[in-house]
Amino acid sequence: MPKSIIIKKNGGPEVLELHDVKIGSPGPNEIKVTNHAIGLNYIDTYHRSGLYPLKLPIGIGLEAAGKIDEVGSNVTEFNKGDNIAYASPPLGAYSQQRIIPANVAVKVPNGISHEIAATLMTKGLTTNYLLTKTYKLRAGETVLFHAAAGGVGQIFAQWANSIGAKVIGTVGSDEKIKVARENGYAHVINYSKVDFAKEVLNLTNNKGVPAVFDGVGKKTFQGSISCLKVRGMLISFGNASGPLDPVNVPKDIQPRGLYLTRPSIGQYFTNRKELQAGADQIFEKVKFGKIKIRIFKRYKLSDAKYAHADLEARKLTGPSILIP
Repeated sequence: MPKSIIIKKNGGPEVLELHDVKIGSPGPNEIKVTNHAIGLNYIDTYHRSGLYPLKLPIGIGLEAAGKIDEVGSNVTEFNKGDNIAYASPPLGAYSQQRIIPANVAVKVPNGISHEIAATLMTKGLTTNYLLTKTYKLRAGETVLFHAAAGGVGQIFAQWANSIGAKVIGTVGSDEKIKVARENGYAHVINYSKVDFAKEVLNLTNNKGVPAVFDGVGKKTFQGSISCLKVRGMLISFGNASGPLDPVNVPKDIQPRGLYLTRPSIGQYFTNRKELQAGADQIFEKVKFGKIKIRIFKRYKLSDAKYAHADLEARKLTGPSILIP
């Protein structure tokens, strides 16, 4: 019988329980998938802890890649045996086999492994919307990205470099500086030791940057505001250090006419056609070497609690996956 991680209560990594589950046949608009690799994402810890409330008990995980075992009667875009990937509700990707709506899956081309595909959907699609849609990054621009050594951060710098832009990155420890530099950051700042806002202003001749991409949240918000230029944009897309406090618009936004946005994948990829197009852009960059993915660590599905503990302790300096 297939196994799946289920959470029955919110809490620390210890609430991740491995259970046998029964898998039936897919409905008319669904597909049955055997997962070969499962993406590990920080948002999974929000679902587990209760920061993002869920009705319990429930499966966990948004992202995986695998092969189709069976297709529903109305499904025409997929066939049994297709390699697919997905990163979308309903939750439950931490599983050996499951049924998902066909419209959340994308086809994975030859030359992209399940392991690589499982790291590309959430992180790759996030990078895609951040620099092509939320803020359309252009050649010659210099922007700031927090958590430069993380999964999204590594893809972001490589993509930015491929279009002729430069990125200043921040990291939380000296050990992560090398990782960020290896992925193409023009400058890397350890924000636990240095006032990153002052350093960014020094690097930009006190002009500031046009955009800050902030997945860290509470800890970096004020500094991010400080190093934006007039009419700059703060793109807040994560809460790794905790959720943002209420924003003081007259104090933080008004003086320089700044923009603040809180985007997510679901707002930019609203249907399967958009999803496939976005994924194809990422797959193409990987196939042609514009983006290189190095799996940092692999965990057994049964060791998901250890993966979450390492993720929250900031021990993972690159994309990591669960193997069912």
